[in-house]
Amino acid sequence: MAYRVGVDIGGTFTDFCAFNEDTNDLYTLKVLSRPDEPGAEVIEGIQQLETRFGIPPSQIHYFTHGTTVGVNTVIQRKGITLGLITTEHFVDVLEVARLKMPDPYDLHSKRPDPLISKDRVFPVRERMNADGSVDTPVDPESVSAAVEHARAAGVEGLVVALINAYRNPAHEHAIKDLIHHLAPEMHVYCATDVWSIIREYERTITAVIHGYVQPRVSHYLTSLQEALRALDVPVDPFVTKSNGGVMRAELGKTACAQMLLSGTASGVIGASFIARLSGFEKTMSLDIGGTSADVAFIENGLPQYGLGEIIGEFPIYIPTVAVTSIGAGGGSIAWVDDLGVLKVGPESAGSIPGPACYGHGGTRPTITDAFVVLGFMGGADLGYNTIQVDAERARTAVASLSTRLNLSVVETAEAMVNIAVSNMYMEVSKLISKYGIDPRDYALQAFGGAGPMLACFLAAELGAPHVLIPPTPGVLSALGGLIADIKNDFITTLYLDLEATVLPVVQQAYGQLKEQAITWLRDEQGYGGAYDLIYAADMRYRGQSFEIEVQLDATWIAQGDLGAIASAFHQQHERLYEYADPQADVQLITLRLVIIGQSPKPHFPASPETDTPAPVMRNVEVYLSGAQRSVPLYDRQQLQPGQRFSGPAVISQSDCTTCVPDGFDGRIDAYGNLILRLT
Repeated sequence: MAYRVGVDIGGTFTDFCAFNEDTNDLYTLKVLSRPDEPGAEVIEGIQQLETRFGIPPSQIHYFTHGTTVGVNTVIQRKGITLGLITTEHFVDVLEVARLKMPDPYDLHSKRPDPLISKDRVFPVRERMNADGSVDTPVDPESVSAAVEHARAAGVEGLVVALINAYRNPAHEHAIKDLIHHLAPEMHVYCATDVWSIIREYERTITAVIHGYVQPRVSHYLTSLQEALRALDVPVDPFVTKSNGGVMRAELGKTACAQMLLSGTASGVIGASFIARLSGFEKTMSLDIGGTSADVAFIENGLPQYGLGEIIGEFPIYIPTVAVTSIGAGGGSIAWVDDLGVLKVGPESAGSIPGPACYGHGGTRPTITDAFVVLGFMGGADLGYNTIQVDAERARTAVASLSTRLNLSVVETAEAMVNIAVSNMYMEVSKLISKYGIDPRDYALQAFGGAGPMLACFLAAELGAPHVLIPPTPGVLSALGGLIADIKNDFITTLYLDLEATVLPVVQQAYGQLKEQAITWLRDEQGYGGAYDLIYAADMRYRGQSFEIEVQLDATWIAQGDLGAIASAFHQQHERLYEYADPQADVQLITLRLVIIGQSPKPHFPASPETDTPAPVMRNVEVYLSGAQRSVPLYDRQQLQPGQRFSGPAVISQSDCTTCVPDGFDGRIDAYGNLILRLT
């Protein structure tokens, strides 16, 4: 037997999904995350795969892992002490940034303190021109002075980000060599080696985040490799990437900027796979775990991609699956402020001590505790029997707020849920305004341990006509990592007018990108199968300040069809801005190439549908819409394709609980997806 294993580590649970390539069977489980001992949950999960399902570690021939260690390092500001070396007179690059308010809806919003304070920014004498020619050579004495000042400031690593280095990185590399000679103990990161894009701030902040987390990410991945070897797993692990692909963990130690959003990207890849099966052309993925809720938009089974996604409080300018954190998770703690107003989050109970109902020492009320008090949870096992729900502890925790609010315990619990949903509605409203979409055109696809619990309440507020819940929503991110393709992005900046004279330069540049891509796939990833190449370019009208990404056909480049390239740009500009000027001059700024090596995918055949009634386990008492109700409890495992039911209802399964309020009808489709329709 040969097994592929995907793992996703969340704030409360770590999810496992194992795929038997010989039989097409899937096996899933959850274990509690171990923030106190990162990596221990992976070891425990692999041991449980063998104990529960008879999957020996020696038969795991592919292992992929989504991790949040990088993004958590930024959020918690626990990275190394960094310094920044810039071109003389450009020391304010991080503080000036883009002069934008982080939240335009908050009048008290202010920009965060930079990861590198001003006293740890060191100028050096050098200057590269915009065309890549040298204006002022590197002054070794200024580099030596910068290194001495960095030492005195207690700096552990230096980021080198120079003006116009995207055109010619020679000065950055020369300074890196000098630093290695003067201070071999320091980590050194060249911005152009991390991601060679045109603008100073974007290039610098991306490199700073990379350098800030790199030692910690490298240590984590090394520990993971050692743990897998100790368990006799015979393969080197892969890690999921922010762009929805995977790469070898060994490469992740030095290319960690590309895996900062690996956990959230895995969920969207899994959601895209389910969206294609379900037949919904447009879905809004809602991934709610223990600590956060993340939203992405999927059209025709493909997620949206973007640049400038936020890591903690800072943007990072590498291609990523466009995912936005919009609110609280199942472990988010409710509290009452000094004015007596009930609030939810952002603090989370995590897995240790966890919600009060878990019985692991948590005493503060969480969203999960609220659902227990309301009666929706506790009627069946939770987290593959890793959790025994203690309803009395949940009531005690929620009661600590009810006395201050002058409400009953169940009324307080319902208020907690309503506030959490209201917070999510507000944040989703901002997103749909930003992207110009109508939520009534989208099915809300809910997953994560708490997604199905909250999805119907949010869908009713949004007017989303359907809620789509996959067969194993609690471990969908692990499935996404398991089926993710080997994928990487390559770029080069040209900054040329789109005219016949530049054609040889463009063809040569794309040829070099293709050579780099194939070398990466074959030599660094060890992938010998077929691959796909996706060509694109960042283009703009002459005089514009920013570019748009335009998909290109490889034949246009090979045949030198500049007219087709220009036409594609005009059409994309028209689509985005409802305006195009075919007579205006067009510029090619950056060329992009994506290489994709396809991974094996599980095959889920459609099952025949039945017209038999959905079997009810029993009725449970829940508090819903201000009243105590007796509602049916269904076992998801017993529901068959074609079976239907009406809300209100509760659906229990090993990895999550689905809450169905009034106004929803449910059915099981041919692939085992639960489709809830807002009536």
